[in-house]
Amino acid sequence: MAIELAYALITPYSLLKSRTGGIISRLLSTDLELEAARMLAPSDEFVDRYKELLVAQNIQPPIGEALLDYCDAYLRPNNRLGISNRALLLLFRGENATQLLTDIAGPIGRVPRGDTVRGTYGDYVLERDGRLHYFEPACLICTDPHAMPQHLRVLAQFADRDGGIVTRAVKLPEGAKAETTLVILKPDNFKRGSARPGNIVDMFARTGLFIVGAKVLHFSVAQAEEFYGPLRKIFVDKLRANVARRAGEALREAFDFDIPAEAIEKIGDILKTYNAEHEFNRIVEYMAGRNPAKLTSPGERHLPGPEKCLALLYHGERAIEKIRDRLGTTNPREAKAGSIRSVYGDDLMRNAAHASDSVANAERERRIIGLWEDTAPCDVTTLIERHLAGAR
Repeated sequence: MAIELAYALITPYSLLKSRTGGIISRLLSTDLELEAARMLAPSDEFVDRYKELLVAQNIQPPIGEALLDYCDAYLRPNNRLGISNRALLLLFRGENATQLLTDIAGPIGRVPRGDTVRGTYGDYVLERDGRLHYFEPACLICTDPHAMPQHLRVLAQFADRDGGIVTRAVKLPEGAKAETTLVILKPDNFKRGSARPGNIVDMFARTGLFIVGAKVLHFSVAQAEEFYGPLRKIFVDKLRANVARRAGEALREAFDFDIPAEAIEKIGDILKTYNAEHEFNRIVEYMAGRNPAKLTSPGERHLPGPEKCLALLYHGERAIEKIRDRLGTTNPREAKAGSIRSVYGDDLMRNAAHASDSVANAERERRIIGLWEDTAPCDVTTLIERHLAGAR
């Protein structure tokens, strides 16, 4: 069976109501691979082109008309409800991807089923006389594999001009001092079929902040070394006492004479730099999937690694403080009950997610991973173009 690329566009109203995490959890509950993510703030031109795609599919009434009306009512910059038209685009790859996403999204119908995205997070309410009263699809998808290439072409065409960091689509109270902070969901969240990424996004939603950027990351060793670079010096002194303690325990076990404390301290000083480098390399390997000490050529440092992360930008007042409070302390065992790390963290390294600790660090980290400013072509455009070229 051919490998397909398919998409789900989480709707503006779903983002407004903080249903995003729940929808992501459902969409990830398949064998499909999440390949890319990007925030969109659709232009009128995009909405017009997308409506043309829907018309071409000959979707039967009244659902066809409901979808067309929904695009006008919610996706346009100046929409009927006056809400932010932020939408989250997710691209999935795998065998029979179109049908799998169709099944998990669920049909648009009057009888809700809680086992689908639309059954739980969408609405299709009719009056007694059959007229449509209210409609919310939760996510927009293409159900026809033959039409999917044209849908993907339109998404690739507009991903750069309408997408990226969409703070422009968020309206805050006058005088608000907004911050934009970075969150990275770490690799252990992306075990096959895991709902954890969506669950974590749902927990972050309680901050009341706005998601304004999204990107699937595959850290290279070089990126991970730069990203976590400040820890190198910190580890030398911070971990020294632990090195001395472990060395002392090992030596006292190996010899049957007393070893003076000052000798143990000197050994700690000798080994502290080697230990710091070892621990630093462990973090890089965890995030990038490759250990810097085991690379066989200089070029390997810059190759995207096999491990997957999801980067999200949150925007709003006191964003850094709110996100870090919701995340919890670095050590999951010390994190307050109900925080993300207390629930999903395992240890100091595998602690569910990273969050910037200051405005300056947010900028530094965003620059490293390519979420500081929008540059074309974006990863969504590149991925779609490569897929379509290979499908010819």
